[in-house]
Amino acid sequence: MLQSQQSDWVAKSNRNAQVLFGVMAQYSPEQAGQLGIQGLDERITVPAPDSPERFRHDTAVALTTLESRLPEEQDPLVRQDVEILTKACQRQIHASEAYEQHLLPYSNVAREIFSGMRVLLNPQIPAERQKAAVVRLRRYTGTEAGYTPTVVLAERIFRAKLNVPDLLGPPKSEIDKDLAEMNSYVAGIGDLLKKFNMTGYEDPYAKLQTQVAEYREFIQKEVLPRARTDFRLPPELYAINLEDVGVDYTPSDLERAAHQSFTEIQAQMKELAARVAKEHNFASADYRDVIRDLKKNQLQPDHVMPVYHETLDHIEEIIRREHLVSLPTRPCIIRVASAAETAQQPAPHYLPPTLIDNHGDRGQFVLPGGTTGANGEDLKYDDFTFSAGSWTLTAHEARPGHDLQFSAMVERGVSQARAIFAFNSTNVEGWALYAEWFMFPYMPDDGKLISLQLRLLRAARAFLDPELQAGKVSPKQALELLEREVVLSPAFATEEVDRFTFRSPGQAVSYFDGYTRLLQLRADVEKASGTNFNVQRFHDFILAQGLLPPDVLRKAVVKEFSRKP
Repeated sequence: MLQSQQSDWVAKSNRNAQVLFGVMAQYSPEQAGQLGIQGLDERITVPAPDSPERFRHDTAVALTTLESRLPEEQDPLVRQDVEILTKACQRQIHASEAYEQHLLPYSNVAREIFSGMRVLLNPQIPAERQKAAVVRLRRYTGTEAGYTPTVVLAERIFRAKLNVPDLLGPPKSEIDKDLAEMNSYVAGIGDLLKKFNMTGYEDPYAKLQTQVAEYREFIQKEVLPRARTDFRLPPELYAINLEDVGVDYTPSDLERAAHQSFTEIQAQMKELAARVAKEHNFASADYRDVIRDLKKNQLQPDHVMPVYHETLDHIEEIIRREHLVSLPTRPCIIRVASAAETAQQPAPHYLPPTLIDNHGDRGQFVLPGGTTGANGEDLKYDDFTFSAGSWTLTAHEARPGHDLQFSAMVERGVSQARAIFAFNSTNVEGWALYAEWFMFPYMPDDGKLISLQLRLLRAARAFLDPELQAGKVSPKQALELLEREVVLSPAFATEEVDRFTFRSPGQAVSYFDGYTRLLQLRADVEKASGTNFNVQRFHDFILAQGLLPPDVLRKAVVKEFSRKP
């Protein structure tokens, strides 16, 4: 497809996406602004008891508008994007209804305010725009005329639903974690305001400290009594979560396939561990012992980033030499998370770049510092700060994983429907895990072993998450398996069980789902192409499609890629 032709249909598709951006700007201006929608820097989300109902109404209006455009649309790519947009509307309406029918509206306001501040207090945001963070802070704290403190609004919303029968409170484990980490968010906001030399924030920040302290009391007095000891979601909500992250396996199919994969990966690790043990003169060749021995060689704090950047350089050299995929022109950012960022996302993660009207800002691969345990104690990772661990994490979070995937979308001009509204964990995490897989042959043996360890983790996620929700295993049993068989640190194992039980149930299985589907797609294309298969062309084609769900991506590959010479 010629670039001029692509630009024409992308521009037309993006006009359709504006229908949904209008709803997003109204109900989640911080998120919309982070994506790149202009004019929202000072806007904040103002929660209200009827917000879910109004959101569904406005989304339904958007859905009707989009559906009315389908019959006359002749361009197949634009039609496909309209279908992506309409399905996004339908999912959002369904999820909003179901969650309102089942759960009390509890939220960690400190975390939400930190998120709204962090997207502006970012070195890639122009200084003039950063000043809007202080306006946001005044609005969050109600120190600006016409605004009520967000914590007060959150309390009102919770209380308004207390008399609705059969609504479930949040899991006690979630509340305990929130209480343990809430001060980290407040401190993190203060650190950001100082770091970026903001002025006039002192009074609203002092108000925020007081308000969050009062919100903690509210949680302890009014939310904790309604907490549930059973973390499991109602089956309808768990099914919605799986759908939202793009998983279309049934839980039973996931469990069966993931258990089989877990056993197969362990067998691969056994053989590889013997070589690594011999190379390093380790006493034991058991893969569990070999991983523990490798972890003993922890990097000094000031050596962590240089090692990761050196590993990225090696990986990019390999990608160019082997013609695996086209690399972006912009350099990659790798950094260590602050305490507040770690509380918000306690696993290694990627912060995407601005996807609308991007002027050169980049995504970021962020390494966490630790997490908190069941009793509030600090837990430190040893899973990412040793040399052998840098290979697969860099391949996943940086290149050729997330950073390459998002940078390619920015540089090639993928439609907003495909970059934003088709976004789910299955198509994003599936690519990143697949990226680990195709880099695996080029890693050193100790790097390969850790790559297999993290592949083992993704298989474990795919059966532990649904089995925990079904009551087949307990959190304690899941924690023990992750520490013993996957050889995660207590910090990493705790983060994983938190993810399965309350932080994002269902999301963790998406890695395995997307990865296995990409492997099968590649195998089918290789078989059909024979000696004409070109891996770089295949990968570039996949990335050029944006974040299409696996079934839609397969259709695109079959229709367009497979028939090209």
